[in-house]
Amino acid sequence: MNELIEDAQYSGVDFALKKMKKGDYEGCSFTNCNFSNADISNCMFMDCDFVDCDLSSANITNTTFKEVVFSNCKMMGLHFQKCSSLFFSATFTSCVLDFSSFVGRSLEPLQFSKCSLKGVNFADASMMKVIFDDCNFDQAIFEGTHLKETDLRTSFNFNIDPQTNVISKALFSKENVSGLLKKYNIVIE
Repeated sequence: MNELIEDAQYSGVDFALKKMKKGDYEGCSFTNCNFSNADISNCMFMDCDFVDCDLSSANITNTTFKEVVFSNCKMMGLHFQKCSSLFFSATFTSCVLDFSSFVGRSLEPLQFSKCSLKGVNFADASMMKVIFDDCNFDQAIFEGTHLKETDLRTSFNFNIDPQTNVISKALFSKENVSGLLKKYNIVIE
C-alpha cells in the first residue's frame, strides 16, 4: 500500500535525478519541478496542482490523476492511455501536450485551455462534453473518436472526419468548421 502524503509543497525538485517516493499525494503542489523521463508510475495524485513543471516522457503507467490541475506545464510524449482508468479528471491550462496519446481513454469531462495538442493521438477516445478552449490541434489524430457535445468553437488546426468520428451536438464555430471538410480538399472563402 502506498504512503499517504498530504498538503506537501514541492518547488524546483528534479525528480529525474531524485527518485519520487511511490505514494498517494493529496492536496499537494508541484511548482517548477522536473519529471522529464521520471518514473511516477503507480502513484496517485488527488486534488494536486502542477505549475511550470516538465513531465515530458514520464512513466505514468497505472498513475491516477483525480481533480488535478496542470498549468503552464510541458507534457510532451505522455501515454495517458497507460494511466489508471479510475477517476481520471484534470484541467490543462497553457500546457504543451504535443505528441502525447489518449488512445481509447475516457476523457469525460476534461478541460483544455490554450494548450498545444500538436500530433496528439485521440483515436478511439471518448471525449463527451470536453471543452477545448483556444487549442492547437495541428496533425492531431481523430479516428473513431467520440466527440459528442464537445466544445471546439475556439480551437484550430484540427482535421476531424465526420464519417469516422462521432460528432453529434459537438460545438464548432463558422471560422473553424473547415476542419471537418479537409479530406475533400475544397477551398472555403
